[in-house]
Amino acid sequence: MSTFIRIEEPRAPAPVRKSFALWELGFRPFYLLASVFSAISIGLWAMQFAGWLGRPYLEGPIWHAHEMLFGFTLAVVVGFLFTAGRNWANRPTPTGWLLGALALLWVAGRVLVLTPWGWAAAIVNTAFPAAAAIALAIPFVAAGVRRNYFFVAVLLLMSGASLAIHLQHLGVIALPARLGIQIGLDAVLFIVAVMGGRVIPMFTNNGVPQAGATRVAWLEKVTLALTLIVLAADLMGLQGAPLAVVATACAASHAARWTLWRPWKTLRTPLVWVLHLAYAWIPVHLALRALAAMGLVTPSVAVHALTVGAIGGLIIGMMTRTAKGHTARPLRADRWDVAAYALVSLAALVRVGLPLAAPQLLIPSIIGSSVLWSAGFGLYAIVYWPVLTRPRLDGKPG
Repeated sequence: MSTFIRIEEPRAPAPVRKSFALWELGFRPFYLLASVFSAISIGLWAMQFAGWLGRPYLEGPIWHAHEMLFGFTLAVVVGFLFTAGRNWANRPTPTGWLLGALALLWVAGRVLVLTPWGWAAAIVNTAFPAAAAIALAIPFVAAGVRRNYFFVAVLLLMSGASLAIHLQHLGVIALPARLGIQIGLDAVLFIVAVMGGRVIPMFTNNGVPQAGATRVAWLEKVTLALTLIVLAADLMGLQGAPLAVVATACAASHAARWTLWRPWKTLRTPLVWVLHLAYAWIPVHLALRALAAMGLVTPSVAVHALTVGAIGGLIIGMMTRTAKGHTARPLRADRWDVAAYALVSLAALVRVGLPLAAPQLLIPSIIGSSVLWSAGFGLYAIVYWPVLTRPRLDGKPG
């Protein structure tokens, strides 16, 4: 009786699954860096006032405004665009060492503004949005997705606004102190208006059965055009009644657009209502800008309606949703997500509502809002650290 020996063909080795995935896609490092920085920035501001940081290049309100706009907000915008841009162009956006280098450039900008090295800070903070624009333009141009070219233009506008702030602060050019900040805010408002119009109705109809969120083509065009007119008005230095008229028209257009998305249908779906609640702050911001132009309220409340209410709310909502979606997790908000939404939303209400109701409570409103803001984004950083640094649950790249 013969004995046969079975010899198996060698198999290809199974792919090694990475245990650390921070550099796999743009949202991962930039969401994590932005949330950590946002949580600790209030403490850094306090350390400035206590004199514990020596004589930084940027200090006080100008540091706070610059870092919330060109630090925190810009990091999230870049992380989102690198992630969404890959899908829009069907081509790769920065990953690996290139993504790490861009993240390091962003970190260098946050550090340098706290040193006496003003020119180094100016160069790095101008270079980051410009480098991000180039990195985004390469796949967009290769794929010919012209409808998204404007994101590249807006990032370049942010780079120019940052440069203007630094050159003014260094005494090279004479500009109003807050012009660069205002142009940067207007640029972010336009990004939010475009992206909100694309994703909020879609997320509403996908997440809320029979919600019936709709878009009207002419209203979309009018709303975006008026938002650009506000930016142009700020570039031209319009004040008083002309600015109030433009801001009021823009507020009405955004409010009409928002109602078509049927926000009242989303109250049982936190992952969606957080976006509607945040977007509602945009017409509030523009209405307050009109009142501020007429001297009826302080400009600060209008600014914080945009930065804390609209931008902060949309960022915490989008950072949770996109982090879940791009790591193959269920698109459901858990109790930690809802807690973060509530903290950031309350931060906006305290920072804007208290000074409007009782101007003598400005300082308590700043302190209370700062604590709530830091708690909301600090909670995100803690809860999403493992989500952002570990591979997708389905084993796919990204």
